[in-house]
Amino acid sequence: MPLPILALAIASFCIGTTEFVIMGLLPEVAADLGVSIPSAGLLVTGYALGVVFGAPIVAMATAHLPRKPVLVGLAALFVVGNLFCAIAPNYWMLMAARVFTAFGHGAFFGIGSVVAASLVPRNRRASAIALMFAGLTLANILGVPAGTALGEAFGWRATFLAVVGIGLISVACIAWLVPSDVAEPSGGGLRGELRVLGKLQVWLAMLIAALASASLFAVFTYIKPYLTDVSGLSTSAVTWVLLLFGAGMTIGNIIGGRLADWKLMPTVIGTLLLLALLFVGFMQFGAIAGVAIGIVFLWGLLIFVVVPPLQIRVVEAASEGPNLAATLNQGAFNVGNAGGAWIGGVALSAGVSYANLPLVGAALALLAVIVAVLSQTLDRRAPVVPLQAAAE
Repeated sequence: MPLPILALAIASFCIGTTEFVIMGLLPEVAADLGVSIPSAGLLVTGYALGVVFGAPIVAMATAHLPRKPVLVGLAALFVVGNLFCAIAPNYWMLMAARVFTAFGHGAFFGIGSVVAASLVPRNRRASAIALMFAGLTLANILGVPAGTALGEAFGWRATFLAVVGIGLISVACIAWLVPSDVAEPSGGGLRGELRVLGKLQVWLAMLIAALASASLFAVFTYIKPYLTDVSGLSTSAVTWVLLLFGAGMTIGNIIGGRLADWKLMPTVIGTLLLLALLFVGFMQFGAIAGVAIGIVFLWGLLIFVVVPPLQIRVVEAASEGPNLAATLNQGAFNVGNAGGAWIGGVALSAGVSYANLPLVGAALALLAVIVAVLSQTLDRRAPVVPLQAAAE
């Protein structure tokens, strides 16, 4: 792994741990701050909304600035935000600190993906983005369990302090290892970044990202009751199954980068079709515990196979000003997260059983396939011009 991309991966590990570790600490946070667990759960929602609304604001505010100082500043924002989380005296201060921290999330991954793509030859761009995102997937396997255990042993504030320490390392690594002249902003500045948002292919790529993410969260949000009620697993077993899901994400992320460097849109279309079939298989055979566990692993693998291709697709479609579009794509994933959870909840409220809920995920995945096929069809008429790597 090139050292500058390693620096970005360390930061993405820190960011991923920040985003997801709160889920394992909700009882401790709720008890310490005197709120209910559902109220503490809104800290997850607050962070997601911070990503969605903060991403374009930060990207537009920094459009004219050199990329390296922006990345250093965004990594430093996470350090400060997590420090405020650790010392927050009450629930609302913690909520404000979480939202403040989330403002840098989308912009970091958006700008970071452009930087990562520019550091390697053209035929390795998607793999470079996958390597940066590897920190995010590893956070689910290592950072979240370790952070949860640390919080249970020494209090939830200790977890955020530990993330501060990792964040400081990431700031130092980016400042030291990322070249100063990497992926300099285009001469068009903010106006140029906004101009590329008029391209249909940019919006189609973001719609695919939102639908793919929605297909996941329509079911994954309710995976614990599914595995306990339908598959018959114990609550303790679910924890290990979710770790297996995280392992699938990590493997899929690397595979997705390599496949996208080979055939980008065929990778997206083929993977989404397999994902839809997997959801159907989940509905048919989810009651068999061993099969359900294997499907959850494959599920994690497939959903992250499409992440690097979709990110590089947005970067290439917006090649004249990719930073804002790449950042908005992170918001699209988070819109899909929230929308999918809501759609799954509506389906359950309407009488759909947990056993049949994967059909909702399959329908959303097929919608993503339709949009991806449309995008590829348009590509034949007016091909997307790839982003030129700085290494060339």
